[in-house]
Amino acid sequence: MGFPRHSEGGVAAMALATGIPPWMGSRRSALRLALTVAALPLATAGATQAAPAPRVEVWQDPACSCCEGWVRHMRAAGFEVTVRQVADVRPVKVAMGVDEALWSCHTAVVGGFVIEGHVPASDVRRLLAERPRARGLSAPGMPPSSPGMDIPGTPYSVILFGAPHGDRTWARH
Repeated sequence: MGFPRHSEGGVAAMALATGIPPWMGSRRSALRLALTVAALPLATAGATQAAPAPRVEVWQDPACSCCEGWVRHMRAAGFEVTVRQVADVRPVKVAMGVDEALWSCHTAVVGGFVIEGHVPASDVRRLLAERPRARGLSAPGMPPSSPGMDIPGTPYSVILFGAPHGDRTWARH
C-alpha cells in the first residue's frame, strides 16, 4: 500500500494522506528537514565559541615568583602562556627594543607587541583590540599593586612605548 504517489492524486492528496505540507515534498524530505533543524545547534556551536586564546610568550628568571603570579593572572584572563626560563632576561629586553627606563622583571610578546613587566591583562586586551602603532606596553619597575605583585594600595601607570610620537601613559591603576 504505502503513501499515495503524485500520480495517485497529486500533491494535495499526498498532503491530506500524510499530514505533510505540500512544500515539504515527501515524508523523507520532512524527516531530512527535521534532522537538519535538530542538528543546527551542533553545527553552529563552533561558530559561537570565543576566538582562540591569544598566545603570550614570556621570558623570565626561573627564581622569580612574582613572574609566576603574572603568568597565573594572564592564564586566568584567558591567555595561552608559554614560559621561557632564562638566567639573564636583559638580552631579551634589548633585542625587543625595550628602553632600560621601562624594564621590569620579565618580558613577553603577544600579537606582535612587547609586554614588559606586570601589565594587567585588561590593558593587553585593549592593546590587541586597538592595535596602535607602537612597540608595546610596560609597567616599569615592579609596581606593588600590579598583577603578580598583589600588594594593593600603590597607584601605577602602564606606558605605551615605541610609538611614532613617543611614549605615553596607556592606563593608570
